[in-house]
Parts: sequence; C-alpha cells; structure tokens
Amino acid sequence: MSSNPDALLGPAEIRELAAALNVRPTKQRGQNFVIDANTVRRIVRTADVRPDDVVVEVGPGLGSLTLALLEVADRVIAVEIDDTLASALPATVAARMPTRADRFALVHSDAMQVTELPGPAPTALVANLPYNVAVPVLLHMLEHFPSIERTLVMVQAEVADRLAAAPGSKVYGVPSVKANWYAEVKRAGSIGRTVFWPAPNVDSGLVALTRRTEPLKTTADRREVFAVVDAAFAQRRKTLRAALAGWAGSAAAAEAALVAAGVSPQARGESLTVEEFARIAENKVSADGAGQDAPQVVAVRSDDTPRDEPGR
Repeated sequence: MSSNPDALLGPAEIRELAAALNVRPTKQRGQNFVIDANTVRRIVRTADVRPDDVVVEVGPGLGSLTLALLEVADRVIAVEIDDTLASALPATVAARMPTRADRFALVHSDAMQVTELPGPAPTALVANLPYNVAVPVLLHMLEHFPSIERTLVMVQAEVADRLAAAPGSKVYGVPSVKANWYAEVKRAGSIGRTVFWPAPNVDSGLVALTRRTEPLKTTADRREVFAVVDAAFAQRRKTLRAALAGWAGSAAAAEAALVAAGVSPQARGESLTVEEFARIAENKVSADGAGQDAPQVVAVRSDDTPRDEPGR
C-alpha cells in the first residue's frame, strides 16, 4: 500500500485539476471538494478502514478521499454521477497512486440507481456525501448492500445530529429511525468549513454506523415499518392515535394497533424506538378486521426520502 504523502491532493492540486477539467463545483449536486490531506486521512482512520476492506465511496469528486482510502483498503469502488468527474478520476488515481490503480473501480451512475457493484461485495461505505441527497443515498446503500458492515459518512452537521439522535430528542425523526433500522448510529466528530473548496455555508459532521449483527426481530418487513415511521412524523405534533389514522384506516384502528403494540395512543413519534415502530407495524389490522397476515397495501415513497429532511 502507498505511504507517499505526495500522493494525496492538497489545495493547489485540487484547483489545478478543476481548472484542467473546467470544473466549477455546483450547488445543485452539493459539490464541496475536500482540499486537506490530514482531513481525509482522519476520515479513513475514524472509519476504521482495514487492509482487507472493500470500500464503496459515493461522490468521490476529484478524488481526495479516494486516494486516502486506497492507501489502506484492499479495494475501492467509487460511484460518481458527474460525467466530467467520472471520466477524470481513473486517470488521477493512475497518475498519483500507480501501484494501487488496479485496486480501484469506478461506477459512473446515480448512486440512487445502483443496486450492484463490480468485484467483491463491499464491506464498508465511506463517503463525503452530497449534502442535498445525503439521507436517501445513505439509506439506499444500506438497503441494497447488506454486506456493508461499517459506514462513515460526512454530512451537514444538522443532518448528522438527526441521524444520530435518540428517542426524545428534538431532532429525532425519520432519518434517525430509518438509519437505526439497519445499524447502531453515533456522531463521530466534526469537520471545519475551511477544509472544503468552496467553503460551505454550513458545518459538517461525521456519522458512524455499525450494521446490526442480527436484523431487527419483527414479523413486519422494512416497508411496513417505514410506512408507520413516515406517517408518525408527517404530523409529528399530533398524538400517534391521530397521526396514524390515515395509515391504519381510522383513528380507532390506529389506537387498536398501538395498544396491541404496548404503545400509548397519546404518545408522539419522537418518543418511540425503531423496535416500537416495528411492533406497531406488526399489529396493523385491516378494515375487515383481519390480522397482519392478510394481504395489504402500505404507502411508502419509493426513495424513502425523509419528510422532515430540510430542502436545500
């Protein structure tokens, strides 16, 4: 593996690459390039990347974090949607880290459309996620790549707080519950604005996720549970009896499901654990009085985009 400090990209190299490619970071795609080698190495250390890891990176940009990952991991698979950045990254890797270039693969695609990756299954996800799509991309990757054991993502600080929030917190919501369906989630540090080009107008945070060793024990599937979560937080100021009325078919049916799940109908979604949401989903009763085993249709947005995620 490489230990050449000159292999990584600094501010001058980032600007030179961008100028050569005529790249101007766009707010539309949430592009803020990391220009500090110490920061990307810190991210790799915090992510606990190991020599046998197959790491998937979403939104590699000009390659700052990609090169730092290649220093340590067995293999890095980068997913990039931008045409210019995707075409340039393999050449950057080959030029700056030639002995590791055969350990790198690029997937030129929208990460939200990726359901398979080349080579061995990924064991880790490490990424500076575009802030405007961070939560849906994270949830999509966790859903479609169950082999990912460890995740470390850099996101907007506010989103980091939401992802890692515990029940009862004012910022606990859809992202918190859905991330916890897959993993144990915790805040793993903060990143200053000055390590980016251009410098963002918001602070950044690191979030670490460790995949549950065993799936949540429930007879409800992910979509059923997420439908309850979406309904509960769509009207988060209402009691669950009222907020879940549409999901259950009526307020009375919602109350029956809540009582059967051992949850107070007067509680609010922000106080519930993912396990409690799963119990509510298990106890949904259809309009004709049949139990959970009866065929039913639950409304879930296909992208699992959190309703309380701030638009940017």
